[in-house]
Amino acid sequence: MKKKSIIIVAVLIILAAAIYFLPPLFLPDAQWDGSDDAGSEMVSEILGVEYDPWFEPVIESIIGDELSEGMETLLFVFQAAIGAVVLIICFVYLGKKRKTAGGEATV
Repeated sequence: MKKKSIIIVAVLIILAAAIYFLPPLFLPDAQWDGSDDAGSEMVSEILGVEYDPWFEPVIESIIGDELSEGMETLLFVFQAAIGAVVLIICFVYLGKKRKTAGGEATV
């Protein structure tokens, strides 16, 4: 890697870490919960009536009950793993394509 590329990657990593770690430090009393129920609560608050969802989640309709928190976490991790695998495959493909082109690709 060129020195300029290394500096750009380092700056981007530091920026990503700052985006991840700084908000909880500056907003310690903020609620960092998910937004699953927040939207329906806000609609109910604005309209003054109980919000009735348009449809039921597919998995919950199949099993006939809500998923446990552990199962939701497991499914989220599985989804993240699939996304990571797709990204890795894309990066490997682009890297091999760059090598077969005989040099550095220009953007």
